[in-house]
Amino acid sequence: MRFLVRNQYTGERTPVIVDPDKIELFLDRSTFIERPEACPFFRFNRSSAKGYCTVHLTRPEICRDYGCWRLLILDTGGKRAGRIMGQRHLASEDPGLTRLFSDQIDPLVEPDDRVWDDRVIQMLERAGYTVRR
Repeated sequence: MRFLVRNQYTGERTPVIVDPDKIELFLDRSTFIERPEACPFFRFNRSSAKGYCTVHLTRPEICRDYGCWRLLILDTGGKRAGRIMGQRHLASEDPGLTRLFSDQIDPLVEPDDRVWDDRVIQMLERAGYTVRR
């Protein structure tokens, strides 16, 4: 299964192929019930509780550079300050963002991912960050 991916930010086009060992997983579209805005090649396997990129072997460069992230956090200058990845892990070298996350976001108890994301976005924006989903 072949596709042409267009990066909406750069206009770059990348041909991708669904990994042979992930075709069955790719054909299962149930991921989008809970994650309607997920990457079209992302699939979540409930039985293993893991997410997969079904085009991992041929994924676009932006995916290779940035890895999987739920939220991209930009500083006041528009530069990447951090990313929320996987199950709510912060990847950042920004000391202020790391402190904010540790003090205010880590203690946040919210089982619903969408609600958690919305609350975190509000907290980050109040602190002066810009957030992209």
